[in-house]
Formats: sequence, C-alpha cells, structure tokens
Amino acid sequence: MSMLIKGLKYIPPCQSRFSRQSTDAIVNEQYKTLRTIVQGCLDDHRMQLVEPREKEGFPSLKRILHELQSKKLPRKLEIRTRRERKVVRSIIKILRQRPDITARRTDKSKVFYVGNATVFAEKASKYMIETEAYQEISNEHCILSENLYLVTSLLASLLRKGAINQEQHKKMSPKIDTLELAHLHFIPKPHKLDTPLRPIVAAIHAPATEVSKFLNDLLAPVFLRIARKTTFINGIDLVRALEKYVADGHLKPTTLLITFDVENLYTMIPRQGALEALMQFLERHLRNRKIGTLHIDDIMRMARLVLDTNVFAYENKYYRQIRGGAMGSAFTQTLANIYMLDWEQKLIEYQQADKEIYGRLVENLRMIFNTTNDVSIVVFRYIDDVFMTTNLTFDQVKQRLENAHRKDPNIRISYSIQSTIDFLDVTVSNDNSQLKTSIFHKPAAEPYILPYTSDHPRHVYHNIPYASLLRAARICSNVEDFDMERVRIDLSLLLNEYPPSFISKHFHRFFELNQAMPVLALLDPQVYRELHQNLLHKPTRKEKQLQDTTEDVDALPEVLQKKKPWDSNIMYIDDVFMTTNLSLDQIKIRLNIADEQDGNIRITHTIGSTVEFLDVLVENNQGQLRTSVFHKSAAEPYILPFLSDHPRHIHRSTVKSQLLRVARLCSHVEDFDKERLNIEFTLLLNEYPPKFVTYQFKNFFHTNNVSSLMEQLDEVVYGELHRQALYQATRREKQQEQGQLDMTSNANQQANANQNDIFVHFTFESGPMLNFKQELKNLWKKTLH
Repeated sequence: MSMLIKGLKYIPPCQSRFSRQSTDAIVNEQYKTLRTIVQGCLDDHRMQLVEPREKEGFPSLKRILHELQSKKLPRKLEIRTRRERKVVRSIIKILRQRPDITARRTDKSKVFYVGNATVFAEKASKYMIETEAYQEISNEHCILSENLYLVTSLLASLLRKGAINQEQHKKMSPKIDTLELAHLHFIPKPHKLDTPLRPIVAAIHAPATEVSKFLNDLLAPVFLRIARKTTFINGIDLVRALEKYVADGHLKPTTLLITFDVENLYTMIPRQGALEALMQFLERHLRNRKIGTLHIDDIMRMARLVLDTNVFAYENKYYRQIRGGAMGSAFTQTLANIYMLDWEQKLIEYQQADKEIYGRLVENLRMIFNTTNDVSIVVFRYIDDVFMTTNLTFDQVKQRLENAHRKDPNIRISYSIQSTIDFLDVTVSNDNSQLKTSIFHKPAAEPYILPYTSDHPRHVYHNIPYASLLRAARICSNVEDFDMERVRIDLSLLLNEYPPSFISKHFHRFFELNQAMPVLALLDPQVYRELHQNLLHKPTRKEKQLQDTTEDVDALPEVLQKKKPWDSNIMYIDDVFMTTNLSLDQIKIRLNIADEQDGNIRITHTIGSTVEFLDVLVENNQGQLRTSVFHKSAAEPYILPFLSDHPRHIHRSTVKSQLLRVARLCSHVEDFDKERLNIEFTLLLNEYPPKFVTYQFKNFFHTNNVSSLMEQLDEVVYGELHRQALYQATRREKQQEQGQLDMTSNANQQANANQNDIFVHFTFESGPMLNFKQELKNLWKKTLH
C-alpha cells in the first residue's frame, strides 16, 4: 500500500533500467531525439558544422549517452530502484489475481482508489438506472459507420456553404485509421461521502469528438464573458468577493450564508430543453445571429450532431445517451451550463437587487497550445456548486430556494443555510458581523503532496512549500488560522519525506520575500493582515488566463481566427498610438468614423495629455515631453530568481537588460532613478546577492561612461545616456535587419556572431544520466571551438 499512497503523480526512479528495450535501442532513441534538437538549434542560428566536426561531434554524443546508460547505479539508488520496481510488479500481479478488487484513479484528486469490484459495479449500475440517461441499443447496425457518415456529411455541407474553411474541415474530420467507438467507465469521488461515481465517456477517437471540441472552443468564451460576474475561479476569488461585501457594509449579524449544488447536472438535463436553451442563448447574445462565418442554424446543426452521436460501449453492450451530454465530451460542459444559466437567472436577479453575492465555480480544465500560430486557448469547466449571501430570514430564503427547486424537475438541488458554511476549500463564518475565512479540509478527501522521493526535477519541490503557504495566506483571514495551516503544511511535507532543513529554508524564503518575518516569529496580527491583503489581491494564474479570455465581449473566438504568416521576429498587436493637434471633438469624429467603417472591427479609445501605451507612460506637460516606464496594475512583475538553475550569464544579462530598458524609456533622470531603485528591490526579493547587484549596476554605468550618475543625478549626463541607449539598435531590430540581408553572403559571419548564443538544457532521471548536461556542454565547446 505504501506505493499506492504515494499517489498518481509519483515517478519511481531510473525506470529505463528495467525497460524491455536493450541499452542500444534506448540510446538510439535518445540520440535520434537529441540530434534533431541540436541540428534544429544550429539551423535556427544559421550555423553549420563542417565535416570533420560533424564526424567528431555527433558520434561523441552517442558515445556519451551509451556510457551513461551503461554505467552502474550507485548502490543505495539501485537498492531503492529494485525495491520499488518489485513493489509495482507485485501490485500488478495482485490486481490480476484478484478480480474482486478494483483500483481506479479518482475524481479531483491525485490519489488512487482501491475498493470492492462488486460494490463498484453495483454503484455504476444504480447510477445508470436512476438517471435514466442511457438506452441500450439492440439493433445490429454498424453504429460506428453510421456516426461516421453523419459527421462527414455535415462537415461537407458546412464546407460547401462557406460556414467553415478547409483547415477547419480537416481538423474536425474523423481520422479513419484511429477511429473507434467511445466507451463508458466510472471514476470514484472520494471527496464526497459514500464515494459516489462520476461517469466518463472516453471518446477520444469517436467520429464527433473534434466537432465537440470545436463547438466548445467556439461557445465557451462567449458563455464565460456573459457569466463572468456570477462565477468564482477558486476559493481565493470567493474570499476577495466576501471582503468587498464586508467593506461595502452589507454583512450584518443576521446575514446568512448559503451553498447549493445540482445533482448530476450533465446527465440530467433534457436533450430538447438543452437545445432550446442554446438557441435562446445564441439569439440573445450573438450580434447578427452569427459568430464569424457560422450562423446560428449551423451551430445548432453541429450541436444536434454531437448529441445524436452520443453512443458508447459498456460491459459488452451498446448504449445511446438520451438525456444530457456525455461527461468527457467537451461541448457537454458548455451546453449544460447554458441550460443552467437560464434556470438561475431569477436567483441572480434577486441577489443583484438585494446587493448580495451569487457565484458559481468555474474551473480551468485545460489549455490547448496551437503550434501553428503560437496561441493558447483556455477552456473552462463550469461546476454545479453555488455560493450565496442573504439578509432575508431563514424561512424567506428557504422559500426562494424551494421555488427555484420546483422550477425545473430536471435540476435537483441540495442546499445548506447557515452562519458558518464550507464552500470549495474555504470555511466562511459570520461571527456577529465579523467575517472569518479559513481553509476547509473535506473530511472525505485525501490530502496529497508530491513525495520528495519522486523522480521529478528538483525545482518542482521548491515550488510546493511556497505555493502551499501562498494559498493559506490568501484564504485565512486571521493569523491563528494561518499558523495552524502552516503547521499542517509542515507536517504534510515531513510525512512525504521532505528534509526538515529543506522545509525550513523554503518557509523562511516565503516570509522574507513577502517581508513578513514577524508573522513567523511572533504571529504579529497587523503584519499578517498586510500580508493577507497584499497576496489576496494579486491576480492568480487562472485569473490572468480568464482576463485574457473575457476582455472583449465581441471578440472572435480563437478557434475562428484566421492563421497568418507570422514573422517570427515581430509580434503584431492591435494597440495603436496617435498624436494630434486637432480639437477633442474633431479627433472624436474621426475615430467614430473609423469605428463605423467595418462592423467587424470595433475600437475603444483614450484621448488625453497623459496616456499609457505598451510599457510607456507618455505625458505632454505644456509642450514638454516626458516619458517613463508604465507598470500595468493587473500585471505581476517577474524576474528570474537567482536560485533558478540557469547559467550565470542569464542572471547577469537580467540586470543589464533591465537598466538598459529603463534608460531607453525614461526621459528624465528622476524617473530613471526611481526605476533603478525598483529594479534593485525586485532583484533583492528574488534572492540576488547585494554584492552581485551592486557589481552589475556599477558595470552598467561604467560601460556606458556615466559612472557619475551613481553619485549625482545629473540631468545633462543622463540625457546623453538616454539618447545613446535609445538610438542603439535593439536585438530585435538587429535580427530584423539581418533578415533583410543576403543570407548566403553573410552565412559565415552570422555563424560566428551567434556561436556563443546557443544554450542547450536537458533534465534527466536520477543516477548517472544526471551528468549528461555537463558532458554535453564539454562536447559542445570542444566541437564548436
């Protein structure tokens, strides 16, 4: 059981040592991959290895790989590797010999579920009977070929009428060589009492899978923009909303807290009702009844297709889903939430009229990275958990919820009304108008931290203590609860074999970086309050992704945006800067004419004597130009931490490039000095040694012949530095200029210029392969110098 307790993400060490492949086969595979990477790196920098070097370099690379793969493991590591290998094999053997035991991955956690196979099967059967969502198919037709015909026919029709283009048609078309019928399986939900099951239809190679993904990518951003004001991303988002609610004076001694969730949302909604809700949603929120080239009728045809092809195999039988949509189908999540959006409108209106909170959880499900045009599409999963506040009486709010419950027999809710309540990972309490929030640990949920002995890169472990403390500081409203959570994190890390010195070091790092050491030493409530507020209002990664998705209500979904032949040296942006000597009314008229010129292009503008553009604050002060660095309020500054395992020249370049950028942008020495202090402070927070920072600063000023600026803020001297730096070509400008030259005549010069700009990094498993990085570096120097 000790191996299973380590969880789903645990990686046993040195697994390649027990591969069925021979050492030669493993080496050949690694060599082929590395040669492709190295050759690509050389090509990108327009470099060529002359024949003697090529003959020496690549065979040496293969020899190094073979030597390291053949090298014997250290004795302690070999004993551990063999022991864990033996445990894994014994688990597999037991599961094969014991059909009465089932082992499954779990829903919303990284631990394994091990239980009685008969009980598990009974729960699955009971779920299928109670939901009445599945109908057995008894005819002998080839269901797979029927679904294939339906999909290809619809896509051909949409292509002919111009609703989709050739590229979209190709992406959504089923792949004949990998085509297979979907199959149903269940995963347990151990975070809920009695461990209920969640049905998952695995349809990765089913005919309509790509159509379902396309519909989700098309409609999810539209839905999210409409529903953003009534969604929570996580518990941190909830705490932020609650503290604003208190600041606005709405929390009273009688304020009640409410949570409710919808039972089996995705499988309980009626097919026809869901399609009608989708039609109403599209008609209400789509301008000109279309998204891009897709009209509402086209979208509805695709939606019906996805529902019509919800067919799968389970226990040697075929079934069709006749209610809701398949869990595992991307479009199902958006369709179910559009259906529920209509259902919850009345409650939302009540809450908004009473200035109360109403929010439903939205989770980040996945990010799709499009390698064609280097964009990432954020796709969200909307959950059936809702949080509300109210100043109505208990009976009044209960009546309101009962009315909502009776509104639609397909949506069954279970609710809780209290002054202290648990929602997501937060316990919220109203103690006589005093808000208290702390971390909620579900009693049925199994906590998980990646074991320290897992064969992950070491930087993964560095992030875990910091991220855990960061979450606790954001959620816990008072220092006592935070300290209790800190102790809990400490204990969890120790139980997962994290060294005490490692834990202590990273705990101190968290408090030092956030200037909150008195919290660690004295539990100072005032310092903690400042820490809590500062961290709570910093946007999380999910919020940044969500902001990018919801900024423009009328934006064309990424899935419909045309691919452009991007210049790799230039990033094209839709921001424009202009100057004018026209009057305010005259320039507004011009901009309005431009806005009305094309219905597909809508602009928002700012007109003033001081404006922000990109990373520059531009000011016209009575005919005097002033420029300085603009820091976006929602942007979180980032500098590579000094402890990161990057080559040291990267950290040196970081300091130089920061100062150079500031010297280019700031027109006045006072603004430059202010930014210099800001850079110095940021570097120190990221653990750059003071001596290192001071040396690099002095080196910058000395190289640019302005050392006197370190002693005295001389406007004349700084003006020379500013102009010199401003008109010095940037790296991008040099690359662009180089790209316009004759590549043939300059190939050798370019190779020499870029020779020292190539840095290759690899992460390998434990054991001798850890030395590969240094060996490759030595070979690289020997071959290229």
